[in-house]
Amino acid sequence: MPGIDKLPIEETFEDSPQTRSLLGVFEEDAAAISNYSQKLFQAMNRIYDAQNELSAATHLTSKLLKEYEKQRFPLWSDDEVMSSTLQHFAKVIDELSSCHAVLSTQLADAMMFPITQFKERDLKEILTLKEVFQIASDDHDMAINRYSRLSKRRDNEKVKGEVMEDVYTSRKKQHQTMMHYFLALNTLQYKKKIAILEPLLGYMQAQISFFKLGSENLTQQWEDFLTNIGTSVQNVRREMDGEVDVMQQTIQDLEQASDLYMPDPDPSQVPVNRNLTRKAGYLNARNKTGLVSSSWDRKYFFTQGGNLMGQARGDVAGGLVMDIDNCSVMAVDCEDRRFCFQITSFDGKKVAILQAESRKDCEEWIATINNISKRIYLSENPEEIAARVNQSALEAVTPSPSFQQRHESMRPSTQGRSRAARTSSVSSAGSETASPALSVLSLDTLVAPDTPIQFDIISPVSEEYAGQAKAAGQGRTNPFGESGDTPPEESEDSILHQLFIVRFLGSMEVKNADSSDVIYETMRQILAARAIHNIFRMTESHLLVTCECLKLIDPQTQITRLRFPLSSVVVCSSHQENKRLFGFVLQTAEGMVDGPPVTVCYIFESNDDGEKICDSVGLAKQIAFHSEMDRKATEKKKEKDKAKEKQQEELSKQKQIEKDLEEQSRLIAASSRPTPPAPGADGQFLVLSNSQSEDSDAGVEGREKGESEA
Repeated sequence: MPGIDKLPIEETFEDSPQTRSLLGVFEEDAAAISNYSQKLFQAMNRIYDAQNELSAATHLTSKLLKEYEKQRFPLWSDDEVMSSTLQHFAKVIDELSSCHAVLSTQLADAMMFPITQFKERDLKEILTLKEVFQIASDDHDMAINRYSRLSKRRDNEKVKGEVMEDVYTSRKKQHQTMMHYFLALNTLQYKKKIAILEPLLGYMQAQISFFKLGSENLTQQWEDFLTNIGTSVQNVRREMDGEVDVMQQTIQDLEQASDLYMPDPDPSQVPVNRNLTRKAGYLNARNKTGLVSSSWDRKYFFTQGGNLMGQARGDVAGGLVMDIDNCSVMAVDCEDRRFCFQITSFDGKKVAILQAESRKDCEEWIATINNISKRIYLSENPEEIAARVNQSALEAVTPSPSFQQRHESMRPSTQGRSRAARTSSVSSAGSETASPALSVLSLDTLVAPDTPIQFDIISPVSEEYAGQAKAAGQGRTNPFGESGDTPPEESEDSILHQLFIVRFLGSMEVKNADSSDVIYETMRQILAARAIHNIFRMTESHLLVTCECLKLIDPQTQITRLRFPLSSVVVCSSHQENKRLFGFVLQTAEGMVDGPPVTVCYIFESNDDGEKICDSVGLAKQIAFHSEMDRKATEKKKEKDKAKEKQQEELSKQKQIEKDLEEQSRLIAASSRPTPPAPGADGQFLVLSNSQSEDSDAGVEGREKGESEA
């Protein structure tokens, strides 16, 4: 027969969520066995009842046949042949009735007794042990919770002793109950086969005996088959006995370890292992519930490569707590808890405070995380390398280098940045344009195959940016990294200002922006690439939506990381199922010379609903569109007014010209009148009258006046 699955009794003391999950599978199996056994018992009980009924009916038939001769039928005379025949039938049927009675007795002993015993004894034992184990587990959790809340003050040693004794008692009770419960569940895997096969074997053997009493028609083939079944049952029974002995010996060996149940063992008796690169166990995690208040949650933590994972009791799998590569870890002094240590991520944005059960456990966790932070686990012999590194260390506490030094060490060179920027397909601040080979996309896909994906935002604060700012000279730089001379388009007041907290997942060049399907396909490829390459880190930013542009702002320094003109945003959509995922397609003219524009899709994860952000972007585009229409209408009106003023000026000039022409005509007419004659050659003069002299004087004055006006 195939191998039997069993619960590891050696892992009962650790009581990990994996062991609890495996226990849940065995409990479900036990429930299924109980349900199936109940149905099988009912079916076999019907067989047994039917056999008893058949035996009783056969005996009654034989009795009636024997009483035939005593019957007096009014229309039937005595018939000795009929009576003797019926007596013979009665004798045969009576013998058959005896065979059925023997068969009923055999069915009761060989079929009903084993399955009844399995149902009433073994299955009830499983249920009883399950209830006892649940009670012991709850008592242990209460004791651990009370122990974790012990004060650091030494003025109440009596309470501390009582709590430690309670932890010892409850832990021992839980461990012993769990071991016996595991033993019963493991044994059940054997007993369920016996409980099914043994009643069937008894049923078939009883039937064989029944038929052998009546005839010898049973073939040797059936006898060999049943013999083999009986042999298999005996083999399973012997195997079960051997496994029970081994598990009993394991339980005895584990029970002899008396210091196993102490929550805070003596470090002198149990030394601290500082060469670990993997560790797992229960820790209390601190969670802030307010400005000054906090709560502690007990979870099962374990390391997996360079990640710290956490798993609550009842969860099927663990979740990522934080990336502990290049992190810092140190022991901290909490006001209300003992044995606490703090883990800070490499960028300083995430901090976790955890509490161990004992000083030994706390120091081992610190040493393990310190070794993982140094990436010792990637070597072939991590424990040997950790032993050499930690040989002279008395306390495994990682120093906390300044973030500036850490970023200086992690910052790539200028050539590396430019080379990485040339291979990137996204044109953003601080990055170069896409490669010409990558700008040619296939016609039958939304996203070009083998397109590079950018998983992080390249900050615009670079050496070139600093040089340009210094060359500008007159702009004052404030502490937030922004220039004092704000561009005109940035200083204008916008009707819409909405701020969202987002995390950048990635961006890549896409083929077109005809529909939102390209955003869904980009989301799928970026999430798949993150899962394949184990990229869990995301850059958090503030997304500012205005009527002019979209800005990604650093939440700490308030520096604008990226700026997207609103007119370049073609499509914006959220994920159909995961509403926290959204993206937008940006179309820029930074492609090849005389080539099509570059279309890039950016994918983000937000704390809010992605549809709200997309609606905000759509509202901003509508406001911008209406503003543009109003601006064009205003410009058109100004042009009309200007044309009208120009026409008025032309009319004024025409009128002035006409007036000048009239005046000139009048002057010409005045100048064309005859002048008085000059004196004659004979020296005689013309004598004028007084009226003629006055008229001539008035004409001279009018001519002089006209000349002066002209």
